[in-house]
Amino acid sequence: MNEPHLKNSIDRAAFYKELDTLNLAPLWEVLKGLVPTDPRPFAVPFQWSWTTVRPHLLAAGAAISAEEAERRVLVLENPGLRGKSQITDTLYAGLQLILPGEIAPAHRHTQSALRFVLEGEGGFTAVSGERTTMHRGDLILTPYWTWHDHGHDGVGPVIWMDGLDVPLVGFLKTGFREEHADTAQTSSRPEGYSEARFGSGLLPVGHVPGSLTSPVFNYPYSRTREALHKLSQNDEADPHFGICLRYVNPVNGDWVMPTLGTSMRLLPEGFSTRSYRSTDSAVFVLMEGEAEFTAEGQLPVTMRPNDIFAMPGWSRYSIRASKGDCVLFSFSDRPVHEKLGLFREDKA
Repeated sequence: MNEPHLKNSIDRAAFYKELDTLNLAPLWEVLKGLVPTDPRPFAVPFQWSWTTVRPHLLAAGAAISAEEAERRVLVLENPGLRGKSQITDTLYAGLQLILPGEIAPAHRHTQSALRFVLEGEGGFTAVSGERTTMHRGDLILTPYWTWHDHGHDGVGPVIWMDGLDVPLVGFLKTGFREEHADTAQTSSRPEGYSEARFGSGLLPVGHVPGSLTSPVFNYPYSRTREALHKLSQNDEADPHFGICLRYVNPVNGDWVMPTLGTSMRLLPEGFSTRSYRSTDSAVFVLMEGEAEFTAEGQLPVTMRPNDIFAMPGWSRYSIRASKGDCVLFSFSDRPVHEKLGLFREDKA
């Protein structure tokens, strides 16, 4: 076999074209893109204003039923990822509306999901045969591959934010989905059963975890807010996070879901966080007060209650509580970074 004389002896363009016909490619032409010096997300920092989005969500309620849509949701699409149904490079988020008397049909999928309630009373989610009532600020979990449906017994619209690991599961090509034979599940446990069994700092003797997700699937805002308040009266605020608590799996102390990490923080009025960035991408929702978000390379934006902000990974930002004590919910893909040994943060 004749060995080609590669060094400066052939037309590179012709050589690359020949490699292409053999399904080969020169690494030296793409190496810096494959192994960059630092993370380079496609997503950009972006805010969705509640006062702008809510009317359009209500208009969707008049245009299509929950049953017809299956899930009546407006997807929060990052401007840097249009058409991909992603709020960041690794996360999905959308705003879901359910009206009185409606049922969002039961199904299950391998994507893990969370519901963060923004408005209304009387809505409920049923997971694996157990129902839980929704209240503003509640964090409700839907573990991967569990049957779940939503309904509404009250008056007026109920709206929540869905957060899922859809992009991560899609990248791994491990997405499965199944429709339930019935529109809604039959209750097999009373409401509050999981809370009583696992949410009181107690575990049944001999309990063997059956899932990587927390067995508590409703974390009430009333309890979270009380904890933040008490800590704010005694603890010094962290310079980067304020008073910040993460939701935990009571079985092992880990994050509540294997792919989604959730937290709630309180910033006292006038408090400004120091500049911070980390490899995980995050989604913030303001619950109380007003906050000024400053992301690297952008002008500051004002966040008001129920406003949502997408923060791509390795993007530097700071937050100032500009009016009243600010309470912020967030979810991110940090658990994945930690378990793979990839998590990194930079505190200015």
